[in-house]
Parts: sequence; structure tokens; C-alpha cells
Amino acid sequence: PSQLEVHEHVRPKYACRYCKDCVSSPPPPPRPIARGIAGPGLISQIIVSKFSDHLPLHRQEDIFVRHGLHLARSTQCDWVAAVADLLKPLYDFQKERVLQSAVMWTDDTPVKVLTGDEDGSCLGRFWTYVGDDSHPYSVYDFTMSRHRDGPQTFLEGFQGYLQADAYGGYDAIYLESGRDITEVACWAHARRKFFDARTNYPRESHQILEWIQQLYDIEDRGRDLAAAAHRELRCAEANPVLDRIDNYLTELTVTLLPKSALAKAVTYARNQWSALRCYTTDGRLTIDNNTAERTLRHQAIGRKNWMFLGRETAGPRAAILYTIMAGAKRHRIEPWSYVRNLLMRLQADNWQFEEMLPDRWAVSHPEAVLTHRLEESRKKAAAKKNRRAQRRALAAAAQPNS
Repeated sequence: PSQLEVHEHVRPKYACRYCKDCVSSPPPPPRPIARGIAGPGLISQIIVSKFSDHLPLHRQEDIFVRHGLHLARSTQCDWVAAVADLLKPLYDFQKERVLQSAVMWTDDTPVKVLTGDEDGSCLGRFWTYVGDDSHPYSVYDFTMSRHRDGPQTFLEGFQGYLQADAYGGYDAIYLESGRDITEVACWAHARRKFFDARTNYPRESHQILEWIQQLYDIEDRGRDLAAAAHRELRCAEANPVLDRIDNYLTELTVTLLPKSALAKAVTYARNQWSALRCYTTDGRLTIDNNTAERTLRHQAIGRKNWMFLGRETAGPRAAILYTIMAGAKRHRIEPWSYVRNLLMRLQADNWQFEEMLPDRWAVSHPEAVLTHRLEESRKKAAAKKNRRAQRRALAAAAQPNS
């Protein structure tokens, strides 16, 4: 169990006994926060508890009281702000790496922000930007609105595939970039609209849902293939299914009522059709944007506990600390050890950012990798793969012989 310790450092002063001059004393011990009393272990505990375990600072205040120490939440808040400023250079370094990705996944989620004016609060936005396998980092950004200037500023200089939902703010980014940024849409969003329309139009909706299931089955079989082989599989098997969906959507456009749920689903798919088919052109792309949506679970779970951000300046700082936690989670690193090591390096001006990246740090600190999580993920993936293979085998056996 964790323990709270008070370390008392005695720093005697020395001077010449004859001239009484040149008084000197040893330097104070290094601290993550200048002139602060908190050591790296305590600060790491607060950061991990808030941004990984989703414990608000007022709950941590009560927890510390049970341990015999009262740490006011205002003091903890000041420490969190100071650590965010300390970690910002590493955050900027990861941002540069993510922008070098050939493929990027992005999404956003709202969060309430207290403004202190007549309205009391407004909705801010956390944005996530997930790099590819060559740049395995997840970086968050924060804006006070959902205007396109937020992602446009973040994505400045990016060239490659951008996989996102159908948010209209991305359209101008695609157009202004010329051919530097290629739009890739999400089949999970398209499927969800047909799923919602199945009550009023069961036959038509289930037909399209069946074809989408076939697309996902193809992705499941090609998951372990290299990018080139995966692209060939999609061209051979997914493109014919996409052609059938395209033809069927064209037929439905003529017959459906314009304001029906199925008509809205068809319109959504047809407006995004080029971007929905884009994933078949490159084996590095994915069929949906679930990669980005999963990284936003940090904020989705956290805001159910801490409810809101206290001020506008807390948003960018939270984005920095969430980025550090996301790196630890993506590479199965025990977060307390990772954050503590980062604080000790940064307080000593050991700014070797290459070694501080989560993937590099995990290689050099294998004892801090959560092996039980790795084994759990592998077993879960293998079980899911077996279930899907059995389902496909049963479906193939049920079909009449040609």
C-alpha cells in the first residue's frame, strides 16, 4: 500500500570562522515544482488518480485525510497546473511526431467549462489525434468551441490520410489542403444510421446491414496481413460488396420518403460515398474510426466524475496530462512509474525526449510494462477471432450449394 512520508532535509550553513565571510550551504534537493514541498511520488499519485483513475481532486483530498494528511484541493490544483507546464515540451514533441504520420484518426467530445459570466458555463471540446503504427502516440487538444479553426490549427503541416466522422468542419480542411489531406470516412457511423432505421424499414435496412457485416468479416480475416496483402484482399472481396451497396442505395433513393430515417441514412452514405470507399485503396487504413473514439473514453468516463472544467485555462493543461496518460495506456505502461520517471528527468533538465516517448520508455523499462494486460488483450483478441471464424463457418454451411 502507498504511504505518505515526510522527508526533512537539514542544510547547515558554513562560514570561515576567522573572517565570518563566504557563508555557504548545500543546494536544496531537486523538486518537480520549484520551491514546492511535494516530491515526485506524491505528484505522480495525484496526476494518475485524476487523469487515469478519474478521481476528482476533492475526493483525493478526502483520501489523503484518511492517510493523516490534509492537502487542500486548491493546492493540488496548483500542482496539477505546474506539472502540465513542466510536461508541455514532451507534449509538443509527441504532437510533432503524430503530425508526421501517414494515417491519422481524429474525433472530439464535449466537456462543460465554467466561465464565471452570466451564462455560468459553456461547452468546450477535447479533440484526439491518433498516430499510425510508425508514430504510436495519441495526442489531445482542447478548444472552447467546435469551430473548424481548432483542428485546422492543429493539423497545419499534416499530409496524409485523415479518418474522421462526417463533421462539416473537416470539409474546408480537405479543400484548403488540396491533395495533401485525403478524407477517409467511418463505416461505423454509416452503419449506425441504418441500424436506427431498421424498425420502419426492416427489409431494406437489414439487407444493407448484412452487406456491412460482410465488409467487417473481410477486415477480420485480413487483420494480421501486411498492408499490401490487406489491400489486395479488399480489392478482391470488399469492392464487389461495396458495388452492391452503391447500386442498392441508388435504387432506394427513388422510392423512399425524403424525411424517413432510412432516407436520411441513405443520404448520409451517398454524401460520404467516396470517403467510405477510400479505405480499400490502402492497407494501412481502417474501415471505421473506432480507434479515435476509444481514446476519448478517458474524457467520457472522467467527466462523469469531475463533471466540468473549472476554467478555460484548465482545458489545454488537461489535454497535456491526458496525452501522457494515453501514451502509457496505449503501450501498457504502469502510469505512476512512468509519470514519476518523467518528473525526475525533467526536474534534472534531462530533456532527452526520444527516451521519454512512451514506446521507447516501455522498451527500456520492461519491469513497468503491465504484462497481465498484454496477456488479457491477446486472449480476448484470440477468443473474438475464434467466435467470428465459427460464425462465418456456420453461415457458409447454411448457404445452399451453388
